[in-house]
Amino acid sequence: MIEQMHLRDLGVIADATLPIGTGFTAITGETGAGKTMVVTGLGLLLGQRADSGAVRSGAGQASVEGVWIVPEDGPVAERVREAGGDVEPIGDGRAEVYLGRTVSSEGRGRATVGGRTAPAGVLADLADDLVVVHGQSEQLRLRSAAAQRDALDRFGGQPVARALAEYGRAYQDWRALDAELTALENDRDQRAREAEDLRIRLAEIEAAAPAAGEDVQLAARAERLANVEEVRLAVVTAHEALSSEAGAPDVTTLLAEARRALERAGDAALGELAEQLAEVGYRVADIAAALSGQLADLDETGPHELAAVEERRAVLAGLSRTHGSLEAALELLETGSARLAELDDDSDRIERLAAERTAAAARLDAAAEALTAVRTDAAGRLGEAVTRELHALALPDATLTVSVSPGPPSATGRDEVTILLAPHPGAEPRSVARGASGGELSRVMLALEVVLAGVDPVPTFVFDEVDAGIGGAAAIEVGRRLARLAETSQVIAVTHLAQVAAFAGNHLSVVKGTDGAVTASSVRRLEGADREAEMARLLSGMPDSEAALAHARELLDTGRTVR
Repeated sequence: MIEQMHLRDLGVIADATLPIGTGFTAITGETGAGKTMVVTGLGLLLGQRADSGAVRSGAGQASVEGVWIVPEDGPVAERVREAGGDVEPIGDGRAEVYLGRTVSSEGRGRATVGGRTAPAGVLADLADDLVVVHGQSEQLRLRSAAAQRDALDRFGGQPVARALAEYGRAYQDWRALDAELTALENDRDQRAREAEDLRIRLAEIEAAAPAAGEDVQLAARAERLANVEEVRLAVVTAHEALSSEAGAPDVTTLLAEARRALERAGDAALGELAEQLAEVGYRVADIAAALSGQLADLDETGPHELAAVEERRAVLAGLSRTHGSLEAALELLETGSARLAELDDDSDRIERLAAERTAAAARLDAAAEALTAVRTDAAGRLGEAVTRELHALALPDATLTVSVSPGPPSATGRDEVTILLAPHPGAEPRSVARGASGGELSRVMLALEVVLAGVDPVPTFVFDEVDAGIGGAAAIEVGRRLARLAETSQVIAVTHLAQVAAFAGNHLSVVKGTDGAVTASSVRRLEGADREAEMARLLSGMPDSEAALAHARELLDTGRTVR
């Protein structure tokens, strides 16, 4: 629950502290005093979108701070710790958590959780575990089929939650199989064309049988073959110089003559040089033999090999153009077979998926029937419980029923849930979405919350003018029911009716003041004569009227008997 809230420069509120605490707190004030800013401030603390227009005129920023009492080991405390915030134990398994939000006049904002700066999204994460806010927009939401179904599911508790979870799993399984099967069937012709094209491509690659890096090797070979005549001339020239077959002087002959001349001299030193020349001669002979082999190789290859190399390069170039590169063609050769097998398996795969979808549909049907059964059971009990509450809310002849009828399949079931209201005997039950007045709708909403609080308690309820469109005895019963709801939850109600405020254990008034130029409001707790005067003002507009004061005291006595 929220223990205290502080507002600064929010709307017309300059600076106000709201001591709230447990039980039922009523917030009243003159029109335009800023009662709605209390709800706006709560919305900011719960992560709602910040609006720079909410900053009080002339102020640089608006701020809201709240102190919440939460279970020390509950989900709220755990989320605050995850965000790096502090949780302060106060005993009895409870802890204090500080939340804050600022909004600048330029639209920038900042959130704090447990005293630490955090994204506003963290506040939104905490909202569902902290408070339920009901205003006229929520009454309008009750007109939607989704909100009516949610109310029934909430009342149904764990049986409905389990059945809904089981249905959700079955629905997702069926949806996945149906989507896959539909895609296969719709794309069958396209996949057949893909398979045929892939077969042609793989056959082309297999026929070429390329090797990794072959194109680079062939390029080097072609370059050498293209220059074969220049190479031949170089080899012939070098060979003739080393070992001429035409009888011309060559290196081999000259080396042999030089070696013999040194040997004939009979000098020991020259003999060593002769041996060295002999070794050079052997080396020259080896080089001459190698050149002779090169020349023989060139004679055998020549233009015929060049033509063969160029033809092979053309084949590989065609593969590269088709697939982007030779490497891509080789990669397709490795992976294409598996893809082709998958495409060729379409008929068998469609047959298998169809059988799986049929089985999934059967499971989905069973889950939908089970969900409908528990919802139908809960609908009867919910209708009876809310009808009793409506009788206590000055609708003594009203009957509320909850209809569960077949609807279009969705992720939430195959049920169309409709809340029907018959205001008096003999009246045809009509959906609250079309047939309920504003006063009836507000009482239906309150009756629902009172009933739902008995099975699914909420820490804090905030009602923003839930009494709109009602008055008199009906307003007294609304106040009585809010007091009853406050027995198990904290209740904060912004109201303009004394009949509702009389049942509050804590009465706060938003007071409007003026300095002659700028209007500002503050909040104060009302007790004793001050409260009686505010009640009289709500009743008659005249806080000093003796008749109104007497009526106010009577209402307050009635409210105290409930508390």
